[in-house]
Amino acid sequence: MNRLSFYNLSSFLLLLFGLISGIMGIYFMGYNYVLFLDWEFLSINSCCMVMTLLFDWMSLIFLMSVLFISSMVVYYSSSYMQSDFYSVRFLWLVLLFVFSMVMMIMSPNLISILIGWDGLGLVSYCLVIYYQNNSSYGAGMLTILTNRIGDVSILLCISWFMNFGSWNFIYYVCIWEDWMFNLVLLLILAGFTSSAQIPFSSWLPAAMAAPTPVSALVHSSTLVTAGVYLLIRFNNLFLNIDCYLLVLLSMMTMFMSGLGASFEFDLKKIIALSTLSQLGLMMSILFMGFPVLAFFHLLTHAFFKALLFLCAGLIIHCMSDTQDIRHMGGIVNYLPFTCSCFCISSLSLCGLPFLSGFYSKDLILELFTLGGSNLVVYIIFYFSVGLTVAYSTRLIYYCMSDGHGMYVCQSYFEDKNMMFSMILLTMLSIMSGSALCWLIFSTPSLVVLSFSLKMAPLFFILLGGWLGYELSIFMSGENLFSVSFYVISYFSGFMWFMPKFSTYMLYSDALYLSSGISENVDMGWGEVIVSTSFVNYFSYLGQLNQFIQNNNIKLFMISYLFILFILLI
Repeated sequence: MNRLSFYNLSSFLLLLFGLISGIMGIYFMGYNYVLFLDWEFLSINSCCMVMTLLFDWMSLIFLMSVLFISSMVVYYSSSYMQSDFYSVRFLWLVLLFVFSMVMMIMSPNLISILIGWDGLGLVSYCLVIYYQNNSSYGAGMLTILTNRIGDVSILLCISWFMNFGSWNFIYYVCIWEDWMFNLVLLLILAGFTSSAQIPFSSWLPAAMAAPTPVSALVHSSTLVTAGVYLLIRFNNLFLNIDCYLLVLLSMMTMFMSGLGASFEFDLKKIIALSTLSQLGLMMSILFMGFPVLAFFHLLTHAFFKALLFLCAGLIIHCMSDTQDIRHMGGIVNYLPFTCSCFCISSLSLCGLPFLSGFYSKDLILELFTLGGSNLVVYIIFYFSVGLTVAYSTRLIYYCMSDGHGMYVCQSYFEDKNMMFSMILLTMLSIMSGSALCWLIFSTPSLVVLSFSLKMAPLFFILLGGWLGYELSIFMSGENLFSVSFYVISYFSGFMWFMPKFSTYMLYSDALYLSSGISENVDMGWGEVIVSTSFVNYFSYLGQLNQFIQNNNIKLFMISYLFILFILLI
């Protein structure tokens, strides 16, 4: 089987399984049906090992979105990776990645969740270092080491679950004991590392070293959403604790990533920071007590974010693999269809009415307003939503409009395989919000607010659009804001120095300590006296023993004279 048919077959099978799971999910949702499937794969005497699968509307609908997006990404990759020598290896890695996510989604058991979680972490490392260079290696290590914290948390959760009669958490999320507070903290730590909330945010933009189709998969429906999905499954436990600090951390993640994207010039990193902002939005509404609404936004976000990355991948391909938005400009004249899809997905991200992002974001904002918090929290939350529009406007201004494009001689093309994937994802970016809203919420949500509070989201969206234009406008004789106030822009655009805290600020002192220990112990007298003295002594004894056992006439004569001398004495 050649490479292209392998890609097409994989894409078709993923699409077929996605459609089947979507139909089953709608059926299960309509009849409020839950199915547990126990597969006993090993039985020795009285010991049996069982793999349990959970089929309910939430797992099946999420599985549908994961498989559908994976299918489109694989079909897109058949063109994107066609010049790559190891494209079949890339496909196997992507399929392993999808399989790990499927195992995590379908498992009500913490052991099998850990297997899927570990698979996501390890395969993501292989994909981040796919283009082998020093920056990719550094990004891969930062990604996998941060996600190891979540693995350790789930391992400790498994040990805590020994207090129960089973590792199937689905039976125990509705009860509460005092010791379960520790379990909740470990679960939150695992969710925060996977979904890159503060203080674990630095790995998510670094993971952009992976190929663009992988970024579309990771940032839409797989690795970063695994933490949100895990916490949605355990949402009943959060009713017993005060989640105000967690809501604040999630909102600060939104605010920090929105500021960072407004001063970033790397196309993929801007989209990655927008993912981080949306993850903060999902986490904040989840900790406020609306898990189904967080899941709704998780699904709508998956479709338009995958489309945004696929459009960005084609633009990067046409710009000779440069990702700097300052080099772009006026590409709407050469890539009209791609730019149309890019604008639709960006507007859906901003929450333009009647696109898919509007249905979830508007409901989240209204329920948040109805919840009643202090003024600081309101301002941070609304300003973060406005920053989403700001960096989206800035991105469209730099890429689409007649900007100062540095590259003028490019090979612009729109491949039919890439276009097919974009068409289907564009349709979902437009229609999935209303369809899922009708499916998930059986009755409409009535939120009664004053006129000023109702208009507040619209005001901040317009304010964000104006701010995005002001941040990006560049005319002859005028400097950018980011150049005039460089200290502010550097602090805001560098994610509040979080990458530094996650890397050399964390390990520099430990490196000095280990260097001193190495020089004084391993390279000093301790090595000679303690470590190597016994080795040298027994080595000398072994050499002497081997020398004595040689059939040498001199040794026989010397030993004979020695024994004779002793006898005479």
